Amino acid sequence: MEKEAALSYSSVVFAGGGSRCLWQVGFWEVVSETLEFTPRRIAAVSAGAAMASLIFSGKAAESLKRFKDATARNRRNVYLANLFGNTPVFPHYAMYRRAILDALDPEGMDALHRGPDIRVLISRPPRFLGPRAATIIGILAYLAEKSLRGSVHPSFGRRLGFAPEVVSVRECADASALADLILASSCTPPFTPILSWNGKPVLDGGLVDNVPVCALGDVEGDALVLLTRRYGEGKIPRTERLTYVQPSAPIPVSKWDYTNPGGLQDAYDLGRSDGEAFVKKLRASNR
Repeated sequence: MEKEAALSYSSVVFAGGGSRCLWQVGFWEVVSETLEFTPRRIAAVSAGAAMASLIFSGKAAESLKRFKDATARNRRNVYLANLFGNTPVFPHYAMYRRAILDALDPEGMDALHRGPDIRVLISRPPRFLGPRAATIIGILAYLAEKSLRGSVHPSFGRRLGFAPEVVSVRECADASALADLILASSCTPPFTPILSWNGKPVLDGGLVDNVPVCALGDVEGDALVLLTRRYGEGKIPRTERLTYVQPSAPIPVSKWDYTNPGGLQDAYDLGRSDGEAFVKKLRASNR
């Protein structure tokens, strides 16, 4: 496919959203196949950090196939029969980690170290709360704000004392360290165990901001922001520097559904369709 003139986007933001983030992969593939621009910095959180890492390591296509195979073999999202045994009730952590480790070989890690600076947002819980209590309070605050205000960039988490921390993928020497970082940014008990980063408790970075523009830092230029859910048009910020792109329809898979390979493919396909529409609109505006 012939590429077109360069765009001015110097950064890209990958929102969180679990399995819905496959939409970002489909969208990015179409846009990057058609338009010539190379971002210098990526801001990402939770599963958005996984998608960004897979894309810029060159491993996204084979990873989607492998994860679809894994979810096809997984019968349930909750195994209640494991409550009184040593096997986890929730299969998500093991499947998530395995997907990252299977994808990111030394070649992929080398590509990440040479590629754009991928900055991953993690959340430090308030010191006066234990990790379990912080998870419950943080998630309730996040859901309440989404329901009551529909905010693209929530603020309740910070007000409650959740603190942001940004870690570059370049600090990860190998796939195991990168898996630790991505899972730290995705840490949402009970789907994952309580995790730590650098010896201190950590929770899903989305509790601070699920659309982590804040993780871009002081990079110059415009940024393309890839959302994973639909917002009312009046809720999406309008700025000269940031271009927000949202799915054209609700993504047909829930964030923690690890039993639905068809839903993963549908999310990816919707992303490709929306990427084509984005390119078409851009072409029309440049005539």
